Amino acid sequence: MSELTSTKPYMIRAMHEWCMDNGLTPHLLVVVNSATKVPMGYVKNGEIVLNLNYSATKDLQIGNEAIIFSARFSGVSQNLYIPIETVRGIFARENGEGMFFEVEPTDSNDSDENLSSEETNEEKKQTKTEKPTLKLVK
Repeated sequence: MSELTSTKPYMIRAMHEWCMDNGLTPHLLVVVNSATKVPMGYVKNGEIVLNLNYSATKDLQIGNEAIIFSARFSGVSQNLYIPIETVRGIFARENGEGMFFEVEPTDSNDSDENLSSEETNEEKKQTKTEKPTLKLVK
Protein backbone atom coordinates (compact mmCIF):
# COMPACT_ATOMS: atom_id res chain seq x y z
CA MET A 1 0.00 0.00 0.00
CA SER A 2 1.32 3.46 -0.85
CA GLU A 3 2.11 6.00 1.85
CA LEU A 4 -0.91 7.97 3.05
CA THR A 5 -1.02 11.74 2.73
CA SER A 6 -0.88 13.83 5.88
CA THR A 7 -4.17 14.77 7.56
CA LYS A 8 -2.74 18.16 8.59
CA PRO A 9 -3.77 20.20 5.49
CA TYR A 10 -7.26 18.69 5.66
CA MET A 11 -7.61 19.67 9.32
CA ILE A 12 -6.38 23.19 8.56
CA ARG A 13 -8.96 23.57 5.78
CA ALA A 14 -11.70 22.19 8.04
CA MET A 15 -10.87 24.59 10.91
CA HIS A 16 -10.72 27.49 8.47
CA GLU A 17 -14.16 26.59 7.11
CA TRP A 18 -15.56 26.15 10.65
CA CYS A 19 -14.30 29.61 11.65
CA MET A 20 -15.78 31.21 8.54
CA ASP A 21 -19.13 29.43 8.95
CA ASN A 22 -19.39 30.70 12.53
CA GLY A 23 -18.39 34.30 11.83
CA LEU A 24 -15.02 33.87 13.58
CA THR A 25 -11.61 35.12 12.44
CA PRO A 26 -9.22 32.26 11.59
CA HIS A 27 -5.61 32.87 12.61
CA LEU A 28 -2.64 30.74 11.61
CA LEU A 29 0.38 30.22 13.89
CA VAL A 30 3.49 29.55 11.82
CA VAL A 31 7.07 28.64 12.71
CA VAL A 32 9.27 30.66 10.38
CA ASN A 33 12.18 28.98 8.59
CA SER A 34 14.06 29.54 5.33
CA ALA A 35 11.22 28.00 3.26
CA THR A 36 8.60 30.31 4.77
CA LYS A 37 7.98 33.55 2.87
CA VAL A 38 6.44 36.09 5.25
CA PRO A 39 7.25 39.72 6.17
CA MET A 40 10.16 39.24 8.59
CA GLY A 41 9.39 42.49 10.42
CA TYR A 42 6.35 40.80 11.97
CA VAL A 43 8.14 37.64 13.15
CA LYS A 44 8.55 37.30 16.92
CA ASN A 45 10.53 34.49 18.55
CA GLY A 46 10.70 32.65 15.24
CA GLU A 47 6.91 32.62 14.82
CA ILE A 48 4.24 34.71 13.12
CA VAL A 49 0.46 34.82 13.53
CA LEU A 50 -1.48 35.51 10.33
CA ASN A 51 -5.13 36.47 9.82
CA LEU A 52 -6.66 34.04 7.29
CA ASN A 53 -10.04 35.77 7.00
CA TYR A 54 -11.10 36.22 3.38
CA SER A 55 -11.31 39.98 3.99
CA ALA A 56 -7.64 40.02 5.06
CA THR A 57 -6.29 37.81 2.26
CA LYS A 58 -6.36 37.71 -1.52
CA ASP A 59 -6.28 34.50 -3.57
CA LEU A 60 -6.09 32.28 -0.47
CA GLN A 61 -5.15 28.69 -1.37
CA ILE A 62 -4.82 26.06 1.36
CA GLY A 63 -3.16 23.21 -0.50
CA ASN A 64 -1.68 19.93 0.67
CA GLU A 65 1.89 21.24 0.45
CA ALA A 66 1.55 24.95 1.28
CA ILE A 67 -0.73 27.87 2.09
CA ILE A 68 -0.38 30.67 -0.44
CA PHE A 69 -2.00 34.12 -0.43
CA SER A 70 -1.43 37.85 -0.66
CA ALA A 71 -1.99 40.20 2.26
CA ARG A 72 -1.30 43.82 3.15
CA PHE A 73 1.21 44.73 5.83
CA SER A 74 1.38 48.44 6.66
CA GLY A 75 -0.48 49.08 3.41
CA VAL A 76 1.98 47.15 1.25
CA SER A 77 0.74 44.01 -0.53
CA GLN A 78 2.97 40.98 -0.07
CA ASN A 79 2.84 37.41 -1.37
CA LEU A 80 3.10 34.80 1.39
CA TYR A 81 4.13 31.16 1.17
CA ILE A 82 3.71 28.91 4.22
CA PRO A 83 4.76 25.26 3.91
CA ILE A 84 2.21 23.03 5.67
CA GLU A 85 4.93 21.49 7.84
CA THR A 86 5.63 24.92 9.40
CA VAL A 87 2.04 25.42 10.60
CA ARG A 88 1.87 25.11 14.37
CA GLY A 89 -1.87 25.82 14.64
CA ILE A 90 -5.06 27.37 13.35
CA PHE A 91 -7.49 28.97 15.77
CA ALA A 92 -10.34 31.47 16.10
CA ARG A 93 -9.13 34.86 17.34
CA GLU A 94 -12.33 35.48 19.28
CA ASN A 95 -12.29 32.38 21.51
CA GLY A 96 -8.97 30.58 20.89
CA GLU A 97 -10.72 27.39 19.72
CA GLY A 98 -8.76 25.52 17.12
CA MET A 99 -6.21 22.85 16.38
CA PHE A 100 -2.52 22.81 17.17
CA PHE A 101 0.08 20.53 15.63
CA GLU A 102 3.58 19.26 16.19
CA VAL A 103 5.88 21.06 13.80
CA GLU A 104 7.58 18.54 11.60
CA PRO A 105 11.35 18.53 12.03
CA THR A 106 13.36 20.21 9.32
CA ASP A 107 17.02 21.02 8.96
CA SER A 108 17.93 22.83 12.19
CA ASN A 109 19.84 25.44 10.20
CA ASP A 110 16.61 26.53 8.47
CA SER A 111 14.98 27.95 11.57
CA ASP A 112 18.23 29.43 12.88
CA GLU A 113 18.85 31.43 9.69
CA ASN A 114 15.95 33.76 10.42
CA LEU A 115 16.82 34.37 14.05
CA SER A 116 19.69 36.47 15.25
CA SER A 117 22.47 34.47 16.87
CA GLU A 118 21.68 36.23 20.15
CA GLU A 119 18.05 35.03 20.07
CA THR A 120 19.11 31.52 19.08
CA ASN A 121 21.66 31.28 21.90
CA GLU A 122 19.13 32.63 24.41
CA GLU A 123 16.53 30.06 23.32
CA LYS A 124 19.09 27.26 23.63
CA LYS A 125 19.97 28.41 27.16
CA GLN A 126 16.28 28.48 28.13
CA THR A 127 15.58 25.00 26.81
CA LYS A 128 18.55 23.61 28.73
CA THR A 129 17.59 25.19 32.05
CA GLU A 130 13.80 24.80 31.96
CA LYS A 131 12.29 21.68 33.43
CA PRO A 132 9.49 19.95 31.53
CA THR A 133 5.98 20.71 32.69
CA LEU A 134 2.59 19.19 32.05
CA LYS A 135 -0.42 21.24 31.12
CA LEU A 136 -3.97 20.02 31.73
CA VAL A 137 -6.06 20.38 28.58
CA LYS A 138 -9.81 20.37 29.10
